[in-house]
Amino acid sequence: MTKKKPYTPPYEITSCIVDLIEKIGECLGRITPVGSPTSPRLRRETHLRSVQASLNIEGNTLSLEQVTAVLAGKKVLGTPHEIQEVRNAFAAYELLETLDHANRKDLCRAHAVMMQGLVDAPGAFRQGSVGIKRGADVVHIAPPAANVPFLLADLLKWLRETDSHPLIASSVFHYEFEFIHPFSDGNGRLGRLWQTLILSQWKPIFLMIPIESVIRDRQDDYYRALRRGDATGNSTPFIEYLLSAILASCQQLTGEVAGEVTGEVEKLLLILQGPMTRTEMQAKLQLRSQANFRDRYLRPALTAGLIEMTIPDKPKSSRQKYRLTAKGKMYLSAGND
Repeated sequence: MTKKKPYTPPYEITSCIVDLIEKIGECLGRITPVGSPTSPRLRRETHLRSVQASLNIEGNTLSLEQVTAVLAGKKVLGTPHEIQEVRNAFAAYELLETLDHANRKDLCRAHAVMMQGLVDAPGAFRQGSVGIKRGADVVHIAPPAANVPFLLADLLKWLRETDSHPLIASSVFHYEFEFIHPFSDGNGRLGRLWQTLILSQWKPIFLMIPIESVIRDRQDDYYRALRRGDATGNSTPFIEYLLSAILASCQQLTGEVAGEVTGEVEKLLLILQGPMTRTEMQAKLQLRSQANFRDRYLRPALTAGLIEMTIPDKPKSSRQKYRLTAKGKMYLSAGND
């Protein structure tokens, strides 16, 4: 009897992939000394950003500020469906450190948490046909529902046994998972969660790197890479896309941040507790000159990516406030944890 050949997802190692892995490795080396993935505060901040970005890709309109408010038990202007999505997704991200990346039951458990109250059978494989839509266009038709258990079993077995680099393995899984589309809904957000899980079990620092935010900012490229993968019959284009997104995410949190921080900027970071207006920050620092505050404190902190506007699309809004970014929080954590 001929022994069944182990399943191996089709992909190629290109010079682009090798170059991106090398750059990510170098960048991770600069990030690791700065923050601690064991910090609950920083993990929560990353989870909030990941949840908001991942749900935004799926059409959820709540801002990061609103997502934070929802999870703090405050009322926000959003639909019950959007609010439920936020609560579910955050609960799923909080499970990350308890999940086995190659375990089918854990995958289904995460989906059940992610989609509770949003679909009829959370955690159960789909029973009908499904596809990926981008606007009015269908960009991918998934395999028949009857094939899902076998396809997913082969994929998880490969993931458990592969000796591929975790950056490649996580990207291959992400593509293949979206190709199979095992659930009736929630496949995109679960695929992004699972890639973070795979990477964090390789290097815990990925618990503090919101890759989903970069994917959200590069949505068109995300779907284009999925289509190219379907057209070529392998995940190579999607691997290249995801590695570039991971590199960009890492570059936002490099350990070189300390060299960018002047004494004035550090004082600003230390007093910035929650979103604050320019007037509130200036008063807290006991500075009379608006020009001095703007030129020596506010602008350098914004340029370094240590703080951000709460309403970036309207920089001159009368309701404008400023808050620490994940990068700014990592800088403070490095000096105070």
